[in-house]
Amino acid sequence: MDKLMDFKEIKKYLKVSRATMYRLVNEKKIPAFKVGRQWRFKKDRLDKWLEENENIKSK
Repeated sequence: MDKLMDFKEIKKYLKVSRATMYRLVNEKKIPAFKVGRQWRFKKDRLDKWLEENENIKSK
């Protein structure tokens, strides 16, 4: 089962500022969805996104 994380948890997980998180979400650069007025993130999708966006690709 996918773990759902909220905005505060993801901000802490990625070690980024609130402004950076809002920019990533608003520019649709990070996988996220809204539940009501709050953003939610699936941890497995976020981890996949991190792997796909790292600057060193494994062969």
